[in-house]
Amino acid sequence: MENIRIKIQRIENKFDDIPLPEYATEGSSGLDLRAAVENELTIEKGKVALVPTNLRVEIPVGYEIQVRPRSGLAAKHYIGVLNSPGTIDSDYRGEVKVILFNFGDQDFAIKRGDRIAQMVLSKVYKAALEETHDLNNSKRGEGGFGHTGTK
Repeated sequence: MENIRIKIQRIENKFDDIPLPEYATEGSSGLDLRAAVENELTIEKGKVALVPTNLRVEIPVGYEIQVRPRSGLAAKHYIGVLNSPGTIDSDYRGEVKVILFNFGDQDFAIKRGDRIAQMVLSKVYKAALEETHDLNNSKRGEGGFGHTGTK
């Protein structure tokens, strides 16, 4: 497995007690992101919160970081990443923040250092668009949402 070097920077040292993102297990594909909040942050049911991480990253050109939900938060508490997966482009240098949505019917509290999402490094492929007047036919054709049915 190839290791790609990602530079990471803490923005404020008042959050130095919060661990940097890390893989939970040897087989993990995502690094856990943690909430950099001073006080408990409550996401009301049906509402959105922009959760800071106190981190900035420098990603090599040709890569992106995708921010994805944590399965435990989704399954147990109905908390998801609203724009999943969120994309951090290689030229972005602002703070990594996570857009969390509470899909549940109860408010959800996030505490300092809680694992709130995961970030996955992904290779980026650039598309070379070629405008045309003709496209090859396919078996599916113009069949859209739900055209194959449920059985």
